[in-house]
Amino acid sequence: MLFRAWIRWMLLHGLQRFYLLWLARRGDPLGQIAVGSDRLLGSSQYIEEIRQRGRIPAMSGVRVTTDYELCRLILRDRRFSVVTPNHRALPKPIRWVMTKTDLGLPNLAEPPAMLVTDPPEHTQYRRLVGQAFSPKAIVKLEERIVEVTDDLLERLQSKPRPDLIVDFSAQLPVAIIAEILGLPAEMHSTLLKWGDTGAPLLERGLAWSTFRHAIEDLVEVKRYFDHHLDGLAAEPGDDVLSLLVKGGELTRREQVANAALLLDAGFLTTVNMLGNGIALLTRHPDQLELLAAQPELWPRAVEEILRYDGPVRMTGRVASCDVDIADQRVKSGCLVLLSLAGANYDNAVFPDPERFDVTRANAADHLSFGSGVHGCLGAALARLEGAIALRALFERYPDLRLDGPPIPHPLRNLHAYRSMPAKLHAD
Repeated sequence: MLFRAWIRWMLLHGLQRFYLLWLARRGDPLGQIAVGSDRLLGSSQYIEEIRQRGRIPAMSGVRVTTDYELCRLILRDRRFSVVTPNHRALPKPIRWVMTKTDLGLPNLAEPPAMLVTDPPEHTQYRRLVGQAFSPKAIVKLEERIVEVTDDLLERLQSKPRPDLIVDFSAQLPVAIIAEILGLPAEMHSTLLKWGDTGAPLLERGLAWSTFRHAIEDLVEVKRYFDHHLDGLAAEPGDDVLSLLVKGGELTRREQVANAALLLDAGFLTTVNMLGNGIALLTRHPDQLELLAAQPELWPRAVEEILRYDGPVRMTGRVASCDVDIADQRVKSGCLVLLSLAGANYDNAVFPDPERFDVTRANAADHLSFGSGVHGCLGAALARLEGAIALRALFERYPDLRLDGPPIPHPLRNLHAYRSMPAKLHAD
């Protein structure tokens, strides 16, 4: 399997990695963004350089847009498909090799994970589990989210220098999604490990070592969920994963792939959102003062955090036919990169976008959760967890401050922090 994995890495990441490094050396903004030369805030010089080239300029063999309306339109337009490893727009020899090197693992960036499937398959997967993540269903979890948050904050008290990522931001969402999926509490540390190694698969241009470690963990993920779903098939419960096996609508591969996706997507975004939010709020004490005086603003503050420093910076779509958009012809098979970070800083939609403002009236219009049929299934859960957890943290520890600069995660497209040491009380 290792040789097939290497061939797959070379086609998916290796060649692209070399190309992106070459672009970066030439000063190309896409290359600079891809190799991590910038922290990818919407105000970055590279995103602004792309914006200056037009609404959807052709760059380095692809189309790119930082325009809010175009990003939203393309995300909602059925003439654009999700990007898959063997998309029909690729040359036939490459598609043949991709088929032959299919590892059969639950990779959240490959079909049949619903993140990278189009209707009608996507519709079927989402229908099976969607009701469990509806706003009405999520509201019922509020009491449990408060309980877990309070317990985590109490535990922080005993740590002289707590890490607000490791000890708090990661622990809350993994506890909640594990309960939703019916997974035992003793699995939390393993689930976090799988999420940490699996998240890079959403990037492009990965190093071989990173890809290999992710694949090795996916073997464990597949083994675990195969066994777990066997048990649910024999005796289904009232958890979300039971919905995947009831009725026998899905193949076992579809079940495992989407079980793994629900796990990773259920906490990765929220971990990153909480970490980014803590960093932002500690850098803007005036906004914390506003929130202390008007706690009803916390849900809006979460939206502004998502707009200002969203956890996903860019996504892509492939035109399934020739499309005329913004006075440009996008040819069938053309890859279109959508800068969500750039869209969230579009001055036409968000005036004075570089200002972090928890009172911003239209902050919830951000595209950090996507839009259209692929809009984030767990958006309501992430929003609720964010509002409860951040408010509780800063109300419980009003003198909280970071103990040195937070350590950023090495990922480029997923913007997050790996570590955030803090002091809870004033000296």
